[in-house]
Amino acid sequence: MTKPLELTERAQHLLKMLIERYIEDGQPVGSRALSKEPGLNLSPATIRNVMADLEEMGLVESPHTSAGRVPTVKGYRLFIDSLLTVKPLERELIQQLWDDFEDHDDPHHILESASQLLARMTRMAGLVTLPKRQHIAFRHIEFLPLSQGEVLVILVTDDHEVHNRIIRPAKTFTSTQLQQAANYLNAHFEGKRLTEMRAALVNDMKNTGEEMNNEMRAVVAMAQTVLNADSLEEDFVLSGQTQLMDFAELSERDRLRNLFEAFNEKRDLIHLLDQCIEAQGVQIFIGEESGYRPLDQCSLVTRSYAVDDRVLGVLGVIGPTRMHYDSVIPLVDVTAKLLSTALNQKLSSPS
Repeated sequence: MTKPLELTERAQHLLKMLIERYIEDGQPVGSRALSKEPGLNLSPATIRNVMADLEEMGLVESPHTSAGRVPTVKGYRLFIDSLLTVKPLERELIQQLWDDFEDHDDPHHILESASQLLARMTRMAGLVTLPKRQHIAFRHIEFLPLSQGEVLVILVTDDHEVHNRIIRPAKTFTSTQLQQAANYLNAHFEGKRLTEMRAALVNDMKNTGEEMNNEMRAVVAMAQTVLNADSLEEDFVLSGQTQLMDFAELSERDRLRNLFEAFNEKRDLIHLLDQCIEAQGVQIFIGEESGYRPLDQCSLVTRSYAVDDRVLGVLGVIGPTRMHYDSVIPLVDVTAKLLSTALNQKLSSPS
């Protein structure tokens, strides 16, 4: 990895100018074009020599179709880590973002709003992962008898989400028995994470098997079935993905198809986002750094959000590697903080 100190001040300045210009218009940048930049009193020949050095270091490269140069992933990384000047968000824009969150009471709608805000503000794809099962806490459960021995299970979690599931237990229970089972679970497990609750139920079954009557054991088994439900699987909200078609470097048919298939498949993208969930601050994957081939021509900028100091997920922006990092990074950072604040307020308020 290239260290910033290995570059002269002149080389750092020229690399910064080249990348900023390429981000702006998406065209390879030649030495003659750079020589015309205001305040740069260097001849095209001098600039060519510096550009050759930068290319030898792997920071820029020359496309076959042009004499100009474009930044490499290594060049972008050096630029972001050492040369980028981030633009703070204006107070009016921060207030706009907050007002948008304030307009929603339902936590899921707040998460959707965050995704849409990022897409709208960046003209790229905005995404927010939904809270994972291991981070969701149990709040309340009800069992309602249906016909033919089926039972409707209503599970309420601490994110104010209601999950409904119809199950068919091995034996038929009366309304009273189902109410007793619900009372037991609500009294012993309120506030516990679903994963903790499932583990505790397994432990209860082992340690109190003789004391627990068969009916209660069967109902506890039903609760375990609900906690394993596919409806509780983690996912993410994605907005603005069609806006990526507006960028020439992403608009080639096969590349677009691979990218949209990745969005639909979700599994590998979720795995990538998992790498960001415990990280501090804004995380940036540039092109091939993600290790995920469909994103080789893209950058992913993310930050985690939390409720009661518990990280629940991440939000971020997917766009071309030549995105305006100086504005995208603070936008992602501030949006994550505002989302955390909004969720804390909504989830701590009385239902």
